[in-house]
This record gives sequence, C-alpha cells and structure tokens, in this order.
Amino acid sequence: MRDIFSELAAPSLSDEDPVRRAQIQMKQPLPKRFYKEATVAGTPDGYAVHLDGRSVKTPAKQVLVLPTEAAAELVAGEWRAQEQEINPATMPVTRIANSTIDGIIRDPAAVADEIVRFSGTDLICYRADSPSTLVANQQAHWDPILRWVADTHGARFILAEGVMHQEQPAEAIDAFRKALGKHASPFAIGCLHTMTTLMGSALLALAIADKRLTPAEGWAAAHVDEDWNMSQWGSDAEAEARRDLRWKELQAANALLEAL
Repeated sequence: MRDIFSELAAPSLSDEDPVRRAQIQMKQPLPKRFYKEATVAGTPDGYAVHLDGRSVKTPAKQVLVLPTEAAAELVAGEWRAQEQEINPATMPVTRIANSTIDGIIRDPAAVADEIVRFSGTDLICYRADSPSTLVANQQAHWDPILRWVADTHGARFILAEGVMHQEQPAEAIDAFRKALGKHASPFAIGCLHTMTTLMGSALLALAIADKRLTPAEGWAAAHVDEDWNMSQWGSDAEAEARRDLRWKELQAANALLEAL
C-alpha cells in the first residue's frame, strides 16, 4: 500500500503551523484516493487502521496502531472522509497518531518534560498592566485556572506584568509535573503537547485534559489578547484562516485524548 504520509511528510507535515502546512501542500499535487474502505481491526498490539484490508503505515513505516478501538475509529474516519484526493491537512488525528508512534513512544518522558518546561513560561502568568478592559478580560479567563491548579494540584504560579521572564517556584513546576502524570501514556502526551503548542499554555491544556475547561473555553482563554486586539483593530482573512485551522487541530487532539 502506498505510504501517503511518507510521500507528503517533508516539508509539509514537518511544519508546526497548520496554515503553513496547508500552503505547502497546495503547491504539491495531492495523491488520488486509491482505496474503497477504511476499517479498524483488532491486533495483539491494539487497533490497526486498514485500507481495503491492508495496514496503514506511518511516515517511518510503522504500522498505525492505536490503543483503543475508539481512537482507531477517529483515524479511520479521517481516511473515510477523503474524497477524490487524499489531503493530509484535513487529517489532524492521523498526524498526531503518526507523530506519537514515530517519535513520542520511544521517549514519552522527554516530551512530557517539554510540556513541563512550557508551564514555566505559561501564557496565563504574563499579564498586561493596561488597558483596563484587557486586564479585566485576562483576569476573568485566567485567574480561575490559576486558582484551580493551585487548589487542586498544589501548583502555585507567580504572575508577572509585561514580557519580562518570571522564574516560577520549583514547587509549582514539580506539582504541575505530578498533575501531568495522570496523562502519562504516549498518546495522551502527544495530545497534550499538541494542545500546549496550539494555545501557548500548558496550564490551559491540563485544564482541558482534566475537564476543568471545555475545549471551547480553553481556546477562548488562549486568545484573550488576540480577541482584544481584533476588537480594537479588526482582523484579516489570513489570521482568521490560521485560527480556524488551529482550532480544528485542538478539537482533534481533545477528541483523540478522550478516545484513549
């Protein structure tokens, strides 16, 4: 079977920006759909995605196997949704699964460490000192999450104004690491890493994973500053397209996390 993601992996799938990936892929001819059915089959290692009875492979040519049938069905659903052509830009769950199998499974602790490091410079800890409307919006969206992570997990982060780096207490980072341990499987780490990168906040990603926030609430909290700027100066089509693609990726990461 053709390795579609291997053919398109470089450079289109290597770019973290979904808009950039889409722009690159638009310049490449997309492969034609060559299969009739996408199904899920149980294996000794989990649940594999099959195209006309043959296993889908990752870019590193490993068999695409997921830990639960529900997770595998999400991937199979993306393959079923392809029409005349196969467009990896519309397959975010498959991309997360590929990245997990080809990279994270080998060393999930290293990726978890990256999420923990992100919490040390988390978006919601850096506050504006003006204007008052922006300050109020940040407080309304971010303060409840800081209270939650402190009360629930014992992680007490320090606020800073502006962009000057604020060293966070080691106790807060350690407590966050312990809270993240609930989601220690490679696929869960892959989903959380995706959400952290998309939102610029490991704390918001954890809040979604722990169901303290819905994905929509977390997404709104991650875009307080951007929404305020848009309310003052308006937006443009490219920015809206970028945000829409990133929102779809966040939804995909959350759906996969819930299916594990």
